Amino acid sequence: MILEDGANATLLAESHSTSEDASGLHCGGIELVVGNDAHLRYVNLQDWGQGVWHFGHQHADVGRNGSLQWTSAALGSRLAKINQHVSLSGEYADCQVNGVLFTEGKQHLSYHTMQHHVAPNCHSDFLYKSALQDKSRTVWRGMIKVDPDAQKTDGYQRNDNLLLSDNCRADSIPGLEIEADDVRCTHGSTSGKVDEELIFYAQCRGYTRNEAIRLIVTGFFQQIFDRITIDSVRDALGLAIARRVREYE
Repeated sequence: MILEDGANATLLAESHSTSEDASGLHCGGIELVVGNDAHLRYVNLQDWGQGVWHFGHQHADVGRNGSLQWTSAALGSRLAKINQHVSLSGEYADCQVNGVLFTEGKQHLSYHTMQHHVAPNCHSDFLYKSALQDKSRTVWRGMIKVDPDAQKTDGYQRNDNLLLSDNCRADSIPGLEIEADDVRCTHGSTSGKVDEELIFYAQCRGYTRNEAIRLIVTGFFQQIFDRITIDSVRDALGLAIARRVREYE
């Protein structure tokens, strides 16, 4: 997709199978070009069948004074390997990337992200949140790369993981590669199980254990839901995740 200089657009792209147990192989790509002073909201929802192997390369380039809000949600596939690269090539470019991952069964989702600061005075903010249950696994590897000319860079990346079983696994590998000397770049990662005190607190107010867990999982993703400015997408994503949550042991 190419968004010309000064343009504004919102685009929703969905990938899904005809049934939950569908199988197959999918190799796809996403290319976004945001022109100078252009503003793009892009939402990518992936809900392939549980037998699909999904490989994708995703790249965006943001021009001078342009902005990109990219929301990516992955709920399906047996295995997914995604490389997501955003280049801030024009001065004062801005990008916000929001990632939602929910895995179950033996799913394995792997996301490698790159925030490439090419020009000076640019801002990037990547936030990925994952909730895992059963024997599923996620891998998130993030990199903020700052070129020598990209002074006054402001880059941030974060990955939070909520473990809903004793057999799931989440790997987080944040990284920085900075070649400029006047920048502010930070990163962080958290992983943990559901707090039993929160479950008890909700149960004391009349919720069942399962309802309490759904509330906690929804609250875990709320920070990203608040960033999604398209009401229908926010509501549909929240309901899809809530339906998948099973009792936590």
